[in-house]
Amino acid sequence: MSDDVVDPLLLGQRVVAILETGLRTATYKLATLMALVEHCIENLPEQPHDTLRVPLPELAHRVLSLYWQQVRPFDGRELRQSTQPRARILIAVNDLHAAAGRFSGSVDIAAMRAPEAHARAISDIVLCLAQQPLHRLQKLPGSPTSDPFLYDDSFLHDQISRSTLRAHGDAIELKPGVGSGLARLAGLLKPALEIMWVEDVRRMNKFLDAEVPDVAGHLFGRERAALVAVREPFKDAFGPHCFYCGTHLPPNNPIDHVLPWSLVGIDGLSNLVLACARCNGDKSGALPAVGLVDQVLRRDQAILNEIAASLQWPTQHERVVAAARGIYRGQPSGVPTWSGYKQTERLDVSFPPTWF
Repeated sequence: MSDDVVDPLLLGQRVVAILETGLRTATYKLATLMALVEHCIENLPEQPHDTLRVPLPELAHRVLSLYWQQVRPFDGRELRQSTQPRARILIAVNDLHAAAGRFSGSVDIAAMRAPEAHARAISDIVLCLAQQPLHRLQKLPGSPTSDPFLYDDSFLHDQISRSTLRAHGDAIELKPGVGSGLARLAGLLKPALEIMWVEDVRRMNKFLDAEVPDVAGHLFGRERAALVAVREPFKDAFGPHCFYCGTHLPPNNPIDHVLPWSLVGIDGLSNLVLACARCNGDKSGALPAVGLVDQVLRRDQAILNEIAASLQWPTQHERVVAAARGIYRGQPSGVPTWSGYKQTERLDVSFPPTWF
């Protein structure tokens, strides 16, 4: 693969080949790759063959978010995610949970409640990422050197210091075309990474035999109960009606992620809407029509900011805009999108919205 042209399918094959070769001793490589994919979606390069700078603190925050729900007890036990005696990332996640109020809300809410503990967690995870998965991600087992097809890792090693990381801008740079390629492959890579992750967790936790169901749901499902706090403020602000079909809502209606949780895990108010059970179930993880995304992004930001302040819940408007731009620019024209209950429409960006 040359530095000038990156074939997304070849890129995906190389990523999966690296992961399938040899035995993983932790889920950290999977988390790092998943975080990289999400970063690429939300920071899609202007041109397909551009490089993409990835600040390590931002990558660490995404990794922290991935493990945030996973440290909850499963069947009364904390799941092992590493064969090593000290799971540094999980320790950092649990420390932040303890400081912010265990299992209360998202990482962004925890960062608002315990900013110093969040900063410590990010610092610890940055160093762990640099010393472990980022240093080893592109190296085949038994090979003395890596094959840096994603990013230059020549300055990374097991004992790298914070000062050395700062000297390199606390960042890695994805090679030409890699950022766009990973963003385009998100719909294929993320499910593959989740499958590998579940397999690794089952292997590291012997009590998780074939009879224990829904490990994947525990690891990657959204804790819907946490979204309940949004329901009444949204009804007061926007009316008790389904965002998609307008039907009047019962007291216990769902809260829906407009950009699917399975693709980008954004819990900010700008990505949440009231929905009826029928639309919520029919939409599931489907990509919504551009018009629906445009409609949700046009909601009154002042109202969302008031709700955010009262709930201590971030809006993440700019992040939702960036994610939407990355998702839809990476889609081929004509791909089906969900436009309402039992309805689809082909993607057409002949007249793109302002955020596109």
